[in-house]
Amino acid sequence: QVRLVESGGGLVQAGRSLRLSCAASGSIFPYAMAWYRQAPGKSRELVAKMAPGGITVYANSVKGRFTISRDNAKNTVYLQMNSLKPEDTAVYYCNAGLFTVATTRPGDYWGQGTQVTVSS
Repeated sequence: QVRLVESGGGLVQAGRSLRLSCAASGSIFPYAMAWYRQAPGKSRELVAKMAPGGITVYANSVKGRFTISRDNAKNTVYLQMNSLKPEDTAVYYCNAGLFTVATTRPGDYWGQGTQVTVSS
């Protein structure tokens, strides 16, 4: 069992950057970690995920702009978001589970989400 708390969201202008953090109540090893997002009127979608060994996968819409990373010593996962676009506006959720980068289902543990709003 792991509890996740996201932070770092906010209102930014298009082209700017934000870094989201996901703090876990316990060790994030050996969990795989992921970020999902949900925009108004849309279903929740995968943004990025990372295996314990560091292998990553990204949604095509964020490749080259977003980077997922993890600090196991701090039990924290990050999402660096650069060159933000209005289309990135959504609630971003941290996710953890015993999945691989090839697994399509999300992990069992979710954070409460943090709002990211990108203005034109």
